[in-house]
Amino acid sequence: MIDMTWLSAFLLGAGCLAFGYLIGIRHSARLFRSTSALTDTGTPITYRKNNNQLKPAIEIEKLADILEDFKMVLVVRNDLKMGKGKIAAQCSHATLGLYKKILHRAPKALNRWEMCGQVKVVVKIESEDEMLVLQERAKALSLPTHVTVDAGRTQIAPNSRTVMSILGPADMVDDVTGGLKLL
Repeated sequence: MIDMTWLSAFLLGAGCLAFGYLIGIRHSARLFRSTSALTDTGTPITYRKNNNQLKPAIEIEKLADILEDFKMVLVVRNDLKMGKGKIAAQCSHATLGLYKKILHRAPKALNRWEMCGQVKVVVKIESEDEMLVLQERAKALSLPTHVTVDAGRTQIAPNSRTVMSILGPADMVDDVTGGLKLL
């Protein structure tokens, strides 16, 4: 009698495990599906599904497999004369904005950055034009950026570009922002 109870429990558990496995396989295939295409040179372009749209994966996704040291740099406009609390809030917006921008397009890069301790460095720049030049330099290196635009409810004028965030391999990010002073 005891042997039959043990056998019944074992079979029931094995059946539940198999059923859960099948459901997991079916749903994970739907969640993580991506499609591929080829460029003119024959190299594959990976697309990730995001909000029912297909967007190309970011180039730093490939670098996350090769390079280990990733960081984020927050470039704060010094000419706006923001208070410390305002700077902290704008840096938070810039960090979250960039994170959300690359969450589905470069998950390996985000994971690499997180494994490095989510390194963030805050530097200052003297004008909006200089910040936009840095953004173009980052884009030329295929580094993702995000520029925070303030709503203008407190200290500064509406639609002011306040902070730019850049994420990527530390050496490449330093090529863009290495000449700037810490805030």
